[in-house]
Amino acid sequence: MGALRPWARYGLLAVAHLLALGLGATVLQALEGPPALRLQANLRAELATFQAEFGACLPAGALEELLGTALVAQAHGVSSLGNGSEARNWDLPSALLFTASLLTTTGFGHMAPLSAGGKAFCVAYTALGLPASLALVAALRHCLVPLLSRPGAWVATRWQLPPPRAALLQAVALGLLVVGVFVLLPALVLWGVQGDCSLLEAIYFCFSSLSTIGLGDLLPGRGSGLHPVLYHLCQLALLGYLLLGLLAMLLTVETFSELPQVRAMVKFFRSSGPVNAEDEGAILGQDELALSTMPPSAAAPAQVPAC
Repeated sequence: MGALRPWARYGLLAVAHLLALGLGATVLQALEGPPALRLQANLRAELATFQAEFGACLPAGALEELLGTALVAQAHGVSSLGNGSEARNWDLPSALLFTASLLTTTGFGHMAPLSAGGKAFCVAYTALGLPASLALVAALRHCLVPLLSRPGAWVATRWQLPPPRAALLQAVALGLLVVGVFVLLPALVLWGVQGDCSLLEAIYFCFSSLSTIGLGDLLPGRGSGLHPVLYHLCQLALLGYLLLGLLAMLLTVETFSELPQVRAMVKFFRSSGPVNAEDEGAILGQDELALSTMPPSAAAPAQVPAC
């Protein structure tokens, strides 16, 4: 494997990615195809029952036209169903959640601009807001990474662990902390508040939100008949959850990407050759970060006199 040329390694990576895409599509087709067919059959049966009972009172094609209009409106997040908490989609809490979904690239899809001016503003707002959001995340990461490295450095000094094992232990601990605080705990809260979703669906929502997939098929408070005040509080809570959770996820991904095992795997797909200045700078930067986060006694070990 080490004798492969760079173009062969990239080709191998592309083939593996395509195989992974095919495998995912095949599994989803097998899992989701039968339930979708059953749901479609149930819908057709309901429509047939409705037309049999009330078809004499409706003109031909009136029901299909009404359903088509309702589905088009639903695609933009507008619906006349439910209580008053969801009647106004563009109040301040809903607009804040929508802008947060734009700047975090989550895009739940629960609502969308209807006017041409709104669509043009979304394009300009996202084009300017995304770089600003990335700059903010980079600044916060620069401040938080040294703080998060101190417990790992203390444990490594205390237990006399080698640097690769200490880095792996720190990454695993941070990953478990983020999963517990930003996935499992919010999923339990959502499961208890929502009422009409299972624990698996709540975990699925939390993970899809923090991974910026944002499928939008489940949204806290939506369709659960909550009081308008509680519904808006759910939206504001989701706004804060997105901002803090995405920062935690990015810090976790950054921590795992700096592991020696991950860097060795990435280096395998680079062109073989001597270490360049960029790689030397990255190595020196990591060493400086590790030394800056270790206690003074660990950063400057005692010199052993030569015999």
